[in-house]
Amino acid sequence: MSPELTFPLTLGLRMAITAAFVVSASVITERSGPALGALVATLPISAGPSYVFLALDHDAAFIAQGALASLPTNAATIFLGLTYVVLAQRRSALVSCSAAVAVWIALALMARTVHWSLAGGLLVNAIAFAICVPLLQRFRHVKMPLVTRRWYDIPLRASLVATLVATVVTLSGWVGPVISGILALFPVVFTSMMLILHPRIGGPPTAAVIANSGWGLMGFGLAIAVLRVGVLHFGSATGLSLALLTGMGWNLALWWNGRRKAARVKQP
Repeated sequence: MSPELTFPLTLGLRMAITAAFVVSASVITERSGPALGALVATLPISAGPSYVFLALDHDAAFIAQGALASLPTNAATIFLGLTYVVLAQRRSALVSCSAAVAVWIALALMARTVHWSLAGGLLVNAIAFAICVPLLQRFRHVKMPLVTRRWYDIPLRASLVATLVATVVTLSGWVGPVISGILALFPVVFTSMMLILHPRIGGPPTAAVIANSGWGLMGFGLAIAVLRVGVLHFGSATGLSLALLTGMGWNLALWWNGRRKAARVKQP
């Protein structure tokens, strides 16, 4: 097969695989309530496939440098969540989501100007979560109404994430690991949920899902740090596997802790 044909076919396959992951996870989120839905939404279902495909095209040093750029970008995501949650109580989906994305872009661009170390990336995450998680606390407990799916839901979600994957994979060789690492963490799952759920069930219930994501994003940040260290010492395949296990293990621990607390509340 000619290289001219191989590239678009391979890119299309990568886009389709990633879109399937994100759509499946977001459907589970809609049916699980805000707490469990947030844990699903903060799994590496968007950034993970993007990094896997980057690893197929680049060496471990590229992935490690990209992960270092992704780490402060994760801190920008929690501020995106806080911005949306506050505005969504009274504002429309378009206004709330647009403002949140604008905050994310501004913070991501600011982070790009800094030469980050692993310790610096972890520190900025700790500061961001120390600020945002307490502020999100009072918005977490809202009952999730019944969601009726519309015909454009799945195409919209699939197109959002497919566009991200196409952008990251296509531009990675030109823009380098730093921009690739930032683009890989664009919050596709969050924005798709905002745009789809907010007009149908209202701002506060949609915001509750985002508000519950703070602890899950902490684990996502740890997974990025593990990715950085893992690929440098063990190679891309092992580093990616360790990062995935870290993210999944963290969210499973949060889920188990939530069930344990719920069981205590139910006891007479």
